[in-house]
Amino acid sequence: MTEIPMVVQKEIKKHQGLTKAKIFKRAFFIFIGAVLMAVGLEIFLVPNKVIDGGIVGISIILSHLLGMNLGLFIFLLNIPFFFIGYKQIGKTFALSTLFGITVLSIATALFHPVPAFTEDILLATVFGGIILGVGVGIVIRYGGSLDGTEILAILANKKLPFSVGEIIMFFNIFILGSAGFVFGWNRAMYSLIAYFVAFKTIDIVLEGLDESKSAWIISEHYREIGDAILARLGRGVTYLNGEGAYTGDDKKVIFCVITRLEEAKLKSIVEDLDPSAFLAVANIAEVRGGRFKKKDIH
Repeated sequence: MTEIPMVVQKEIKKHQGLTKAKIFKRAFFIFIGAVLMAVGLEIFLVPNKVIDGGIVGISIILSHLLGMNLGLFIFLLNIPFFFIGYKQIGKTFALSTLFGITVLSIATALFHPVPAFTEDILLATVFGGIILGVGVGIVIRYGGSLDGTEILAILANKKLPFSVGEIIMFFNIFILGSAGFVFGWNRAMYSLIAYFVAFKTIDIVLEGLDESKSAWIISEHYREIGDAILARLGRGVTYLNGEGAYTGDDKKVIFCVITRLEEAKLKSIVEDLDPSAFLAVANIAEVRGGRFKKKDIH
C-alpha cells in the first residue's frame, strides 16, 4: 500500500472537522445573528406591514394571508434549500444553515406577542433593516445562511445568462412587488427601503467599517514614493517587476494595502512625487497574514 505523504496527512487532518471551540463559537454567533433577525422582523418590520426579501418575504406574505405562524413558514420553505446546500456547498454549511433557520423560526414565534417597538413607519423600516442586516451578516460571516434565495440563485446561475446578484435582485423585486398587492404600495416602497438598508448593513458587517483597499502604482520614482508611503502612512510596500506591453520597458510596480481613510493621503503622496504616475485603487474584502500592521509615522 502506498504511504500518504506527511504534508497530505496534515491537510486531511486539518479538514476532518472543526474543533469543539470553533463549533461552539460558530453556533453562538449564528444563534445571536438569528435572534437579531427575529427581533428586526417581529418587533420592527412585520407589525408595521413591512417585509424583507427572499424566502423570508414570501413567508411574511403567506403568514399574513393564511393567519399562520411566521416561523413555521420560514422553516418549511427553507427545508428544500437545506438539502440543496448540503449537496452543492457542503455538510458544515448545511448544518449551520439548519441551526440558524431553526433558531430564527423559534425566535420569531417567541417574539410575536411582543408589541412593536415603534409605530413610526420610517423608524421601523430603518432600524428594522439595520437590526436584520446585522443579524444576517453575522450568520453569513460564521458560515451559515438564513434564506435559501442565495442557494437558488447559485443553481440558476449555472443555467441562466445572469449573475448571482442579478438573479437575487430579480427575485426580490418580484417578492417586494407582490407586497404591494397584499399590504399596499406605500408599504411595498417602505419594504424596498428596508431591503436596501439591510443589504448595506450586511456589507458593513462582512467587510467592516475599516474597509481595506489595495493600491497599485507604476512610476519612475517608485523608490521615493515607496519610502514616502512607509514614512507618512506607516504602511509597508512591495516592489514588483513588470514589463510594458507596448514599449517592452521594464517597470517597477508598487503594491500596498491601506484603509479607506488613508486613500486620500496616498493619492496626495503620489501626486506630489510624480503627477504622471499610474495609480489604481481597489476594494479588498479581507486581508490576512503578512505584515498588515500600521507602523509609526513621522
